[in-house]
Amino acid sequence: MPVVRPSDAVVHEIHGARFVSYATPLSGSKELCAWRGEIPAGTKAPVHTVNREEIFHLLTGELLITLDGRADRITAGDTVIINPGTAFGVENPTRRTATSWVTTSIGLRAELADGSVITPPWAN
Repeated sequence: MPVVRPSDAVVHEIHGARFVSYATPLSGSKELCAWRGEIPAGTKAPVHTVNREEIFHLLTGELLITLDGRADRITAGDTVIINPGTAFGVENPTRRTATSWVTTSIGLRAELADGSVITPPWAN
């Protein structure tokens, strides 16, 4: 059983947020990916459509989450289930960094409104 220590996690930054990946094929996972997201105050990530189910659990802070155009404020302890094909947006309108734990299957891709596709290295 692989153990991934914090010092082994790989850090990526995109769209103003920080992603600290723990479970990926490179760390020994065969089916799932998992990472901690750090969303700084004032950050607004672009709306994107995902091709895999994503489980987004908010550890600390508050966020404004948009799913297919419907906005909801979530707080620490809330979990959001993002189904494949869902347009998903994240905004931190507060003055504190929010942290999340996200799990998905290997092969996640996100398509932006302009048609460009992001294949996050922390999910592949």
